[in-house]
Amino acid sequence: MSTTEISVGPPILGAEPPSRSRTRWFGRDASIGSVAALLGAIGLVTHFIGSWIPAFWGDEAASIMSAERPLTTIWGELGRVDAVHGAYYVFLHVWIAAFGASELSVRLPSVIAVGVAITGTVVLAHQLFARHASARSIAALAGIVMILLPRVDYMAAEGRSYALGTALATWLTVFFVALLQRRVTRLLPWLLFAVLFAVAIYVFLYLALLAVVYGVTVLVARPGRAFISRWLASIAGGVVLAAPLIVYALGERGQITIIAHRGYLTFTRLFVIQWFGNPALAITCWVLTVVGVVALIRSRARSTTLLVSWLVLPTGILILGNEFIAPMYTIRYLSFCTPAVAILIAVGVYALASRGAAAGWVRAAAVLALIGLALPTDIFQRTEFAKDDGSDLRQVAQVIGTHAKAGDAVVFDETSRASRRPRLALRLYPQYFSGRSDVTLRTVYTQRPGIWDSVWPIAEVAPSLQASLQASVTVWDLELTTPGNTVTPANIVALERLGYTISRQLPVHRTVVYELTRETP
Repeated sequence: MSTTEISVGPPILGAEPPSRSRTRWFGRDASIGSVAALLGAIGLVTHFIGSWIPAFWGDEAASIMSAERPLTTIWGELGRVDAVHGAYYVFLHVWIAAFGASELSVRLPSVIAVGVAITGTVVLAHQLFARHASARSIAALAGIVMILLPRVDYMAAEGRSYALGTALATWLTVFFVALLQRRVTRLLPWLLFAVLFAVAIYVFLYLALLAVVYGVTVLVARPGRAFISRWLASIAGGVVLAAPLIVYALGERGQITIIAHRGYLTFTRLFVIQWFGNPALAITCWVLTVVGVVALIRSRARSTTLLVSWLVLPTGILILGNEFIAPMYTIRYLSFCTPAVAILIAVGVYALASRGAAAGWVRAAAVLALIGLALPTDIFQRTEFAKDDGSDLRQVAQVIGTHAKAGDAVVFDETSRASRRPRLALRLYPQYFSGRSDVTLRTVYTQRPGIWDSVWPIAEVAPSLQASLQASVTVWDLELTTPGNTVTPANIVALERLGYTISRQLPVHRTVVYELTRETP
């Protein structure tokens, strides 16, 4: 079926006569609200299942350790680092105080936010194509695609702000489109928009890029001088309200320069892992996206501007900034663009067969194919070592809890980057280290303006630790492994000089737990 048969909007987000047709998937009389709520609930339950299985990883450690600080010390930390996540840390501080810091608890807000984002995606898709005969079908397709995309599944099971940011971006866009469609120029709605825009920026700074997306959409729509004035004033007001965060973030931009050395901006990450997780799904989804964009362009739908801008502009800005200004691209930073991806794929699926007796079967087959291609990645993301290329912090902590005795000393590999150090197991799962001695701790993180503990390198200060170690016949050393590295860890060398010998090695996943003992005098 030719893609020219899909007509998805007017010159200004819709101009076809309203249709009385109902979606066949959710009942003849289903309203878009009930369809959106149902798909949001399905998405919430789907992404909740197994969300507690993967072990915490380094970025979640930053969230939890920041949130568990006293509020007075959170402000001190945010003045030095991670101001862009400050609103989320304060929220998580209250949440953890009420519900604890387990994987299930910490990730539950993200699961709920994903459900809200899925609901919003359905509403937005219907809003964009409201005058199209099959608006409900396109909206339902968008919700289904949103549920199955691996990027959505990933952010649902992560104690970070990206799912909350995506939910805010989705509903802020719903609000924006409503204002644009109705050419609203009253002051109060735009004051509310400014406040919500500022809130979005506080949740995640890069949501400010939505202003560019909306700006291009407004320019193409040409809604009139009064509307444009209101829009500009509201964007400026939102930026002013968010100015404290923006100023702090600019002052802390040096903290992300490390990502320049990690090779994050690659073709595979950008076009495969960014939203789809595996090559087969990525190829299929990109083909459907192109089909959807072509269908929108050929039907002269102004919704094309919003959706394509949302997909392309934030990504392009981060890529250009990454290359010419400072490191600023990682995969998760663009999570808030996922609703646009889902809607464009949905339009592509619909455009495959928009009419005819077999159209429904063709679309159903396409959806089943997408589910089949996404399922392996979605299932993998619910395995124990799914985070950060194999984080095993919980399993390492459990080894200490099972094998180490009260009074034993514990030391940690401090040679890797902070977000991967085995020491994080102590902070994330402290119950397994109760009664064990952290002999290299210099200053606990709650007494520092930074995120992490300050420690003494054992190779440098081992002699001064002898008094502390005298009481410990057994020392446990947690070492992060590197494939191909045969060098004896510095902790092992230092401990052997103090008379300890390796009794056994307990490999976990990417960490090896060494038990070292010495003979008593």
